[in-house]
Amino acid sequence: MENYQEIKDQICDVCHKTWQLGWVAANDGNVSARLPDGNIIATPTGISKAFITPEKLVLLDREGNVLEANEGYRPSSEIKMHLRCYEKRPDVQSVLHAHPPGATGFAVAHKAMDMYNMIEDVAVIGSVPLTPYGTPSTGEVPDAIEPYLEEHDVMLLENHGALAVGSDVLTAFYRMESLELWAKITINAVILGGSFDISRDNIQKLIDLRGYYQVTGRHPGYKLYNPEDDVLHKK
Repeated sequence: MENYQEIKDQICDVCHKTWQLGWVAANDGNVSARLPDGNIIATPTGISKAFITPEKLVLLDREGNVLEANEGYRPSSEIKMHLRCYEKRPDVQSVLHAHPPGATGFAVAHKAMDMYNMIEDVAVIGSVPLTPYGTPSTGEVPDAIEPYLEEHDVMLLENHGALAVGSDVLTAFYRMESLELWAKITINAVILGGSFDISRDNIQKLIDLRGYYQVTGRHPGYKLYNPEDDVLHKK
């Protein structure tokens, strides 16, 4: 993994991009990375992602205790969610939480993104579950996402936003970026007449390409979470 300063710079770059893309507003969102020694570097609470700089980041141990922080800075109130991801997934080295409007629209509508209509997203992300509602900054959110961590790198948080994990900061960002574009394309497809899935045989061929393209992380395979009541599905 990159050195400490590079990781801090990447976190700041991702913070600025999430704000520029309109995935966060005011003090929304949070980003963290696990360092080679097991400690965590994370964004502080109460600061817009537009104004994050390396010296504002907070260093924590793996239990979430603050090791280093400038005066007045505390870790994100959602740090419990990040720590649960690191605890349950040794392969995860970065966590990103944001509120991208397209994907968050699905979360607010209580719809999992389990359609199989985009080639790249079928192969790289797979179906995206909607995790149960949890009160932010409490143990409810980590408990809600934990059952999905074994199979998924991307999740929708009910009435809340989206979560992406990755083997590094940029991978987590790219997954969130792919999720949001996919959500927007699907919404446009529905407006134009319907979202139509790729055939089951071709879905499996796309999933099998993950090894060829050296895609890291987890994939749920072919899985539908709400096929009975999800109007976006056209089988």
